[in-house]
Amino acid sequence: RLLPLLPGLLALLGVLVLLGPALGQGLGQTRFVCTSVPLDGDVCAASALGTGSAEELKGTVLQLRETVLQQKETIMNQKETIRELTAKLGRCESQSVLELPGEGKGRKGFAKNTMGDLSRPPAAETLSQLGQTLQSLKTRLENLEQFSRMNSSSQTNNLKDILQNKIDDLEKQVLSRVNSLEEGKLSPRNESEERGKIESTLTSLHQRISDLEKGQKDNRPPDRFQLTFSLRTNYMYAKVKKSLPEMYAFSICMWIKSNASPGMGTPFSYAVPGQANELVLIEWGNNPMEILINDKVAKLPFVINDGKWHHICVTWTTRDGVWEAYQDGTQTGNGENLAPYHPIKPQGVLVLGQEQDTLGGGFDATQAFVGELAHFNVWDRKLSPGEVYGLATCSSKALSGNVIAWAEANIDIYGGATKWTFEACRQLN
Repeated sequence: RLLPLLPGLLALLGVLVLLGPALGQGLGQTRFVCTSVPLDGDVCAASALGTGSAEELKGTVLQLRETVLQQKETIMNQKETIRELTAKLGRCESQSVLELPGEGKGRKGFAKNTMGDLSRPPAAETLSQLGQTLQSLKTRLENLEQFSRMNSSSQTNNLKDILQNKIDDLEKQVLSRVNSLEEGKLSPRNESEERGKIESTLTSLHQRISDLEKGQKDNRPPDRFQLTFSLRTNYMYAKVKKSLPEMYAFSICMWIKSNASPGMGTPFSYAVPGQANELVLIEWGNNPMEILINDKVAKLPFVINDGKWHHICVTWTTRDGVWEAYQDGTQTGNGENLAPYHPIKPQGVLVLGQEQDTLGGGFDATQAFVGELAHFNVWDRKLSPGEVYGLATCSSKALSGNVIAWAEANIDIYGGATKWTFEACRQLN
């Protein structure tokens, strides 16, 4: 209650100090006492209480003065903090404005946040991933060197030298990017362009090595291969050349192997114009694997993240949205009301290894698939339990997908994803 009277009290005290000698001479032994009065109190009643000593009043005034000084200092500190926070916020906002044009957009025009996306990895982490990709390519080149010793020819040696030189050049580019980033020389636009050049060269280099490796497998059947996604990146993926037709039912089956944590990522995603999540299989964070149809979700009871090969199938019909999930030939779950009466739309893009936030792109490293994948087949009907069991046990009567059949000629690979020979039943022996 004393704080509202503080200015008046201090002014009165100053007057008393200035006039004290004169007042003392004119009034003899008269003594003036300052008394605080509550806002709703009576002045006359309060004057009767002014019996405290001068020392007590002086102590009260000094205490009030000290309180005022402390509050003033606190206010100044808070103002300085506010100024610092405002400056930091301004810098963050200006940086966001610079980054927005290059970012993918979500379905409603906002910065993408599909399936709980995390932020993209920083440039340093991306450079580390590029370095690992280069190391993987060098290992494959060493294997080719051993092959060339057994089958020495000038053509093979020349190809090996050309590829080795390209890898050396790429390593120099990565090192140059690291130095430029450390010195702050690269603007966001230049950094993005430089990264695009390196990734494009990586894809070209990988294709040359893959073609060279293919020469060692002249008699390999077209479906005896697997895709390996060794790193969690936003540029390593495979693309199915053929789109899906309009489908009122489907069965999607594949062999899959992963022990990535947390979550193996996105084995496949199918996006159509206006809907990035038309058909997606994803395991992200600590969530169970999920199937998305037109952004509707069903959780799948798969237990496959153990570093071993597993055969999985998901079937679905638009009538009542009925779905079934099979692992290693046995049905492990089923349900209904998953996007009922919504046919799968045609003219989309089918990607293996990445989740699409835009048609054919908008990849996020946090949702990338890490592991191995093979025999990805799609049917436009619901397979019977017996047919699924035949696929999982490698029956000689096992079918290939009538919509998408697993064959090297049907798949394009990008960013360092690799193809290796795959024997579907080796884990059953």
